Amino acid sequence: MNILQKIVVKQVLTEKSRAELHQKYEESLLQLKKECEQLRFELKKLEKTKKYPLGNLTKQFEKELHTRQEKMKLLDFQIEQLHMLPLGSELQEKEIQGIIEVKIGDTWEDIATSKTIVIKDGVVAEIR
Repeated sequence: MNILQKIVVKQVLTEKSRAELHQKYEESLLQLKKECEQLRFELKKLEKTKKYPLGNLTKQFEKELHTRQEKMKLLDFQIEQLHMLPLGSELQEKEIQGIIEVKIGDTWEDIATSKTIVIKDGVVAEIR
């Protein structure tokens, strides 16, 4: 019998992976800044048309801006933490689902424990 099980994928921090993560975070920051600028532009554009009540419109746009600014703060924090982590640290990248074969006589504890795949510089280094 086969069952689905969550498998944790971890990445070992190396100079190369640190640089890639830093670049990914910077790109996300840039994208969020562009979105904020676009929201401000759209707000001004809609204010000039005077088709919508100004109070509700401003509130909604401020909420969207605030959400993006919070994400930017989180990314800044993650960049700081990334540079503080020692090389060799394992970072949880994602969770995936895998098919596990279960046979009569298997030890349930071995099957039920979470499996982990460790990746180092894009190559599977270990399966636990």
